[in-house]
Amino acid sequence: MEASAFLIAGLLVALFAVFTVLRAVRIVPQARARNVERLGRYHRTLKPGLNVVIPYIDRVHPVIDLREQVVSFRPQPVITEDNLVVEIDTVLYFQVTDPRAAFYEIANFLQAVEQLTVTTLRNVVGSMDLERTLTSRDTINNQLRGVLDEATGKWGLRVNRVEIKAIDPPQSIKDAMQKQMRAERDKRAAILGAEGQRQSQILTAEGDKQSAVLRAEGNRTAEILKAEGQSRAIDEVFQAVHRNDPDPKLLAYQYLQMLPQLAQGSGSTLWVIPSEVTSALQGVSRAFSEVLPQSSATRESPSDDRAAQVADDAAQAAKAAAEALADAAKADGAASSTPADPHFAGGR
Repeated sequence: MEASAFLIAGLLVALFAVFTVLRAVRIVPQARARNVERLGRYHRTLKPGLNVVIPYIDRVHPVIDLREQVVSFRPQPVITEDNLVVEIDTVLYFQVTDPRAAFYEIANFLQAVEQLTVTTLRNVVGSMDLERTLTSRDTINNQLRGVLDEATGKWGLRVNRVEIKAIDPPQSIKDAMQKQMRAERDKRAAILGAEGQRQSQILTAEGDKQSAVLRAEGNRTAEILKAEGQSRAIDEVFQAVHRNDPDPKLLAYQYLQMLPQLAQGSGSTLWVIPSEVTSALQGVSRAFSEVLPQSSATRESPSDDRAAQVADDAAQAAKAAAEALADAAKADGAASSTPADPHFAGGR
């Protein structure tokens, strides 16, 4: 009986000793920290690794994470300068730099940071209108970070970044913004269309201008070349006439050849016969009644057939001219009872 009692007592002492050793040895993970109180007063902060404390005298508090932490707060209603309520969702990046201050200077540093973020956000956004709020996220982030970092420094915290995740205006404002954006797009599209049409008209006008200029230059060049050709032709004819020195008989013969062509025109309803026709006929008659002198060309290659052909042509031309004069006289006598002018005769 006594042996059993001693055995139980020994087991209890051994268990107590093991329990005491376990409470004296504390292992802290990397990037963690634990505060130690001795007899109710802060004593020290346990560093990562193996640490030994005095059991039943030292009190070890829960682990504090020293890594950078990310906290996303729920959307908060904020009133802008133009009295519009917007929902702003923020994300906070912070890190505990002093475990002692984070544990003893503030009861709940996460809640404190959240409330401080909301109040600071309302102060910053309250001085901006909606449009500036939507387009000034970097400015809001920098102002929030500056205020939070300054206020949380005494709590052993360091605010690295503050990001606005979302800004949600009221539904009516969203509809108005969509209409405005649609109107802006339509305006830009209309402006671009007008600019395109304007450029098209300008280019078309410039093309027409260049085409007209080139066409005018081409016509001018053609007229110049045509005039030069006519001038050269006239000059050649004039020089040829002067070189051959034609007599009045040849000119009268050519004159008589042109009269039938004048009378054959489809649009000629009235034509005039000059009084020189009689003189031309007399000159032609005298030319064929006289003996023509032989030219150098005739002496070189005499040809009776050629002379006969020329004589026949002249006779036919004289006959055609005489018939044309007779027809004209008859037509003039039928059309008018008054005597004809001795210098002119007309016919239809």
